[in-house]
Order: sequence, then structure tokens, then C-alpha cells
Amino acid sequence: MAQNVTPPRGMRDFLPAEKARREHALGLIRSVYAAHGFDEIETPVMEDSSRLHAGLGGDNEKLAFAVMKRGITADDLAAAAASGDALSLADLGLRYDLTVPLARFYATHRAALPPVFRSIQIAPVWRAERPQKGRYRQFVQCDIDIIGDATPLAELELLTATVATLDALGLTGCTIRLNDRRILAGILGSWGVPEALRERALITIDKLDKIGVAGVSAELVEIGAVSADAEVATALEGLTTADWHLASGVVPPPAWLDLEAYAELLALREAVPGATIEFDPTLVRGMGYYTGTIFEIAHPEFGYSLGGGGRYDGMIGRFLGNDVPACGFSIGFERIVDLLEIRDAERPRAVVLVHDADVPAERLLALKRELVASGSRVRLERRVKNFRALLDRVTADGFDAFANVTADTADASQLELRELGA
Repeated sequence: MAQNVTPPRGMRDFLPAEKARREHALGLIRSVYAAHGFDEIETPVMEDSSRLHAGLGGDNEKLAFAVMKRGITADDLAAAAASGDALSLADLGLRYDLTVPLARFYATHRAALPPVFRSIQIAPVWRAERPQKGRYRQFVQCDIDIIGDATPLAELELLTATVATLDALGLTGCTIRLNDRRILAGILGSWGVPEALRERALITIDKLDKIGVAGVSAELVEIGAVSADAEVATALEGLTTADWHLASGVVPPPAWLDLEAYAELLALREAVPGATIEFDPTLVRGMGYYTGTIFEIAHPEFGYSLGGGGRYDGMIGRFLGNDVPACGFSIGFERIVDLLEIRDAERPRAVVLVHDADVPAERLLALKRELVASGSRVRLERRVKNFRALLDRVTADGFDAFANVTADTADASQLELRELGA
């Protein structure tokens, strides 16, 4: 019986052409981030389970893959199942984002880092998602973070670098939505949401694009955040349909609007020319660690964000005992890589040398070295009967030219390059 050889659900293999596309995009992202003064770091794929479940990751903590302790017995499994405490069997877990590991990294290496540390992390993360279009159990995140700067300059640097990266990728038509947790706190306060239920209420509001105004309103009543007779649905409808924009003033300002936070958002927009930036009072970002400004990348053709981030001044203090200001922005790599087209000018010449069986290996390797030295990518292929099938295959692999090599070919100057895919 044939075995199932597909990858685990929600995880993928990448053929050479797709891998090349991904690496090209990642290279562009890295180069722009580095040009804006960020330095790349690397953290382990696993962290202590207690750290991943410290109440910082919102609903994503529930999606963390746990790594079982060594020496667990069947009796241990049965006891954990009976008690409902499966996490007691795990001491490690796969990271579900790159922000919690960064906070731990900074706490570990603070003495060796500059007072204001600008980091790049580009790496896979894992979540036990229900696989669907655009959602995977293993996916790459592209994060930039600034630690140690409490001023709006941190947000400005992140926004500027992100806008430049989207431009370099050729991704046009994006809008950056802005909000602030202080503004959200004002909205919840105006609805009478108890302090103890505010984080849970924000998680519910974050579902607005999935379950709509009626669904959010009903869930807020269900969790006890608001009373059944509260006019939350009407208020939400007003928030979602109002022509919100970042202007010099909202006249008259709503009672819930934190004017200081709003003024800071206005200043951010004015300082990032060429970007489309809008204020959205319903923007939440579901992670529980955000403390101030939050932002998200939207595109009119897609019903989901292409990236996001915000300020999380309280997280690192969990590890150090004193708070350190921090802010980050992440590009949703998996959601944008399929939208990108690699322009021919950005790729090296890719040449296939199709050779007869009697061409000496030494000559083939000499020809290959000569072309590689000139900047080309080169592959050797032996001539086969079905020549058209060979050309179709190498074209699909990203090669754009071929040349025939015979026993009489002495050097690269005698090669006649012919275009593929024309």
C-alpha cells in the first residue's frame, strides 16, 4: 500500500521556481530593512512553554504547538487528559510569533546591545491554525522592531522602512490603517465595559471583519462586557461607517476620543509623505501586548491585512523587572509573496547548456565556470530525444536561455544563446 507522502496539513513544500521567488522577495526585504539601519538577529524556534503562555499573545497562545517533556509515560498522559492540564506535559513550545522571542533575546543580551536597538527577524513561526486559504501552520514573518525609544520617532522609522519595502517589492495600492490602544480604551469606557473584561472585549472587536457588527455586539453581550440593552451595535455602526480621516481636528470630537493619541497619529501621517495613511478607530490588533499606537497594512483587493504591528512597552519588563519601550512592524510575507512578479531585470541571466554525450566533462565545467564568472546562472543538461519536453521543464524552472554544446565547442564565445519561453 502506498504511503501518504504529502506534507502535514497547513505546511508546504516549495519547488525550485517558487523557492527562488520567495528568496528573491526575502532578499529585497532584508536589503531595504538593512538600508534603514536595522540589524538582523536569530532566535531559537522553541521557547520555554511558560514564556509562550504568559498572557502576552492573545488568542495565538491557544495555537502554540507544545513540545512534550522527555520521559512522559502513558500514565502521565492519562492524568493530564483527566485533569485537562495538557500543558503540564510540555516544557517547550514552537514560537507562534517573533515578538515574544525578541523580548526574551533583548533581556538576555541587553548589555551587548546599543541603547536603541533596531532589529530584523525573518524566520518561520508555527501556529495550530485550521488550514485555509492564506492561513498556514508554518509561515514566515518579516519583523522590524525598535527597542529603547519611547518617542514617536520609533513609529516613524518603522512606517518609513515598511513603506519603502512595499515600494521595493512593487506592491502598490496599500493603505496603512492607524489607531491607538488609548483610543480603544476610551471607546470601551464610553460603553461601560468593566476593566477586567476589556482585553476580552478587544479580542471580540478584532473579529469585526469576520462576524460583522451584529456578531460583535452579540458576543460582547454574551461575555458580559455590555448589557443587552446597550446601544453598542449602533455605536459600532457609527464607527465603521463614519468618514474617519486624520485631519487637524475632529469637530466636535467624540467624547471617547483621546485627543493626545489622535494628535500623535496625525503627526505620524504628516511625517511619512507618499504613503496612504488612515485613522480607523475599530482597528484592534489582537495581541494582548500592545500598549499604544497600532497599525495594519490594508489592500482594496484583499479582505485581510498584509502586515501590522504597534507599540508594546510593557512586554520586556516581564523579563527584566523594569519596562523598556518597544515598537515593531511585521510584513505578512505569505500573503504578499504570491502577489509579486520578479522583473527580468532583477534576475541574473539563467542559461542551460544542452550537451551531447561525447563532450568531455572538463570542457563542460570550463564553459560553466566562464558563464558563472560573467554573472549568469548555469545548468548542465544532457541532450534527450524529447528535446521540447526538456526545454519546457527548464523554462518552468526559471531559465531564460539555452545553448547547444558539441564536441567542437571550444569556449563560451562559440555558444549561440537562444531565448526560452519566447
